[in-house]
Amino acid sequence: MRLREIGRVIDSVENDKIANWYNDARSIILAIQRQPGTNTVQVVDSIKKLLPSFRAQMPAAINLATLYDRSVSIRDSVSDVKFTLFLSLCLVVLVIFLFLRNLSSTLIPSLVLPFSIVGTFAAMYLLDFSLDNLSLMALTVSVGFVVDDAIVMLENIVRHIEKGEGVLEASLNGSKEIGFTIISMTLSLVAVFIPVLFMGGIVGRLLHEFAVTISIAILVSGFVSLTLTPMLCSRFLRSSHSEHHSRIYDLSERFFAGMLRGYDRSLKVVLRHRLATLIILNLIFAATIYLFMTVPKGFLPSEDTGQLFGFTEAVQGISFESMVKHQQAVAAILRDDPNVDSFMSGVGPAGSMVGYNIGRVFLRLKPRSERRLNADEIIQELRPKLATVPGIRVFLQNFLPIRIGGTLTKSQYQFTLQSPNTKELFAHAPLLEAKLRELPELQDVTSDLQISNPQVNIEIQRDKASALGVTAQQVEDALYTAYSSRQISTIFAPNNQYQVIMELDPRYQLDPNALSLLYIRSSNGSLVPLNAVANMTKGVGPLTVNHLGQITSVTISFNLRPGVSLGQAVGVVRKVAAKTLPSTISTSFQGTAQAFQSSMEGLGLLLIMAILVIYIVLGILYESFIHPLTILSGLPSAGFGALLTLMIFHIDLNIYAFVGVIMLIGIVKKNAIMMIDFALDAERKEGKSASEAIYQGCLIRFRPIMMTTMAALMATLPIALGFGAGSESRRPLGLAVLGGLLFSQLITLYITPVIYTYLDAFQEKISHRFHK
Repeated sequence: MRLREIGRVIDSVENDKIANWYNDARSIILAIQRQPGTNTVQVVDSIKKLLPSFRAQMPAAINLATLYDRSVSIRDSVSDVKFTLFLSLCLVVLVIFLFLRNLSSTLIPSLVLPFSIVGTFAAMYLLDFSLDNLSLMALTVSVGFVVDDAIVMLENIVRHIEKGEGVLEASLNGSKEIGFTIISMTLSLVAVFIPVLFMGGIVGRLLHEFAVTISIAILVSGFVSLTLTPMLCSRFLRSSHSEHHSRIYDLSERFFAGMLRGYDRSLKVVLRHRLATLIILNLIFAATIYLFMTVPKGFLPSEDTGQLFGFTEAVQGISFESMVKHQQAVAAILRDDPNVDSFMSGVGPAGSMVGYNIGRVFLRLKPRSERRLNADEIIQELRPKLATVPGIRVFLQNFLPIRIGGTLTKSQYQFTLQSPNTKELFAHAPLLEAKLRELPELQDVTSDLQISNPQVNIEIQRDKASALGVTAQQVEDALYTAYSSRQISTIFAPNNQYQVIMELDPRYQLDPNALSLLYIRSSNGSLVPLNAVANMTKGVGPLTVNHLGQITSVTISFNLRPGVSLGQAVGVVRKVAAKTLPSTISTSFQGTAQAFQSSMEGLGLLLIMAILVIYIVLGILYESFIHPLTILSGLPSAGFGALLTLMIFHIDLNIYAFVGVIMLIGIVKKNAIMMIDFALDAERKEGKSASEAIYQGCLIRFRPIMMTTMAALMATLPIALGFGAGSESRRPLGLAVLGGLLFSQLITLYITPVIYTYLDAFQEKISHRFHK
């Protein structure tokens, strides 16, 4: 037993200063975080302002450096989304100009964009929303939708002017004629997001702000289109007969006229072969279901935030000095990697990791412009290099954009085994782990089961101990004093206080044979060696026993190989577990894998509810059970196009891609609404047959349909191209919308009129039967 060396006591003075400074700094940061309305970027900015004062209070030998700053990737991502929003605005305005070829006509629907965005910002401010990636992405996507209503209104007024009506008269008549159509389009599109607002869990929280933001933008644009757009048309439009057109205008007019003639001829052919068209629709519907069942499914796409972290693991029972050497070998490889800007390395217990055979590494990557690989590719490149270090395994992870539940494990996804029978659990967990390592879909398979830690078992011989005057409590106290850093006193100084610790000399702490040199003072005052009253045997035992819900558990964690979706991995893990484990061991996924499972169960229901809500809204607007079915007939083609595009680009059907599919439900039906509204009006007012009415409606609405679809495509194109920080999350949504629009645009132009004629005939048959 001894007092710590004077040198270590002197060092503790500096340590105490650092500890006091750390506590003060932590209190200040917590106070900043508790301020209402603060977000991540504001907190980071406030902390950075305090760093100079923190450095001034620290000892000169201590350097303060920023290790983890998520605000960097957030700022870059928000900046790129802003650029994407601006680019989408420019592309949409360009599309309007190419179709209208008139500056004043282009300006009118373009004014809807700033009004809608400013109105949405005002509503977001009242709702206490922040300007983050999701809300900005909602605004970017909505750019292609908010001009739809204004385009339809403008095109209808222009059509009345081309008939010879005055500008004011055309504005009044055109707005009255198309007003109900715009209301139907706006309300049915907003209705798509109603089920999202009532979703629970992490998916509901993730998409709530997105759904509210885009719904507000659509409602504001609908209001502006019904009020501001007709007023601007009455003031700025001119009669087409008084305008002199350029040669470029005439060439483009002939091009659009040629497109309309081609559509006219092909539409006549389709209407003559309605049965074949119906068969094609059924085939598309079946193919959509097949693609939905087979497309790889994921949860949250991986993002390059410029930061990686990982764990290292050595053999159980490794000495601290040996673990440090292994960790330094790993750190040397990381230091030499050209993609790494800085890193942190440490070993020893931390958090839920209690073993001395565990280490941690944290990497800050160079800016994306200075490296050719993204974060996931860097991990794959480092993997074989780190595998060359003998005696230690390294598990690197890319930071998920959103951390969801679960314990922090060495690999990203967790599969937990539980059983009240600890012996059976510990016997089967290594078997399952070994089989999972053989799966080609997984990598970095490991577990938190550590039951092979070397230990010395001391069994007290109570009879001998009693005869020698030694009690069991004395044996325990001796071991506690020798190996557990027992505090026996406190030295109080004027400015600080210091703990007095009793312990063995470190060279004896590392040698199990030194236990025989430990003596215990008996009741008669003599010293009794420990090996005289206890048997000491070497063995292995658990380093820690983990529990989940108060039941003993073992968590097996794993990462995905490149090109493997989370849905595929979850499926193979469940199959292998069912074949390997007895029925007495229960299993469950934790963290992100668990959230993925629950979200997949709810997304199908969400899709059904979205379609049902739209059907109800359209049924109320049209006072019909039949016409909403006609409007929704184009949904299978949109789903087929979206899923096929995702598979072509090797992208999972993740949360963002599914939002794109949900949005397609609201977008695609706009084309059908424009056709059907005109057809119904022609049937009621002009007495035309269903075939004649829908045929005329398709031709007259062809131009606004093409304009609105191209506007939506151009607004989505920058998102689908996926450039800039955080593009990994936006790209699946953009590709789903882009692919769905391209395919459904071609199909709905022909399917909708065919379905309309069939359902109109069915409605007449039913009405005749009831009237009889």
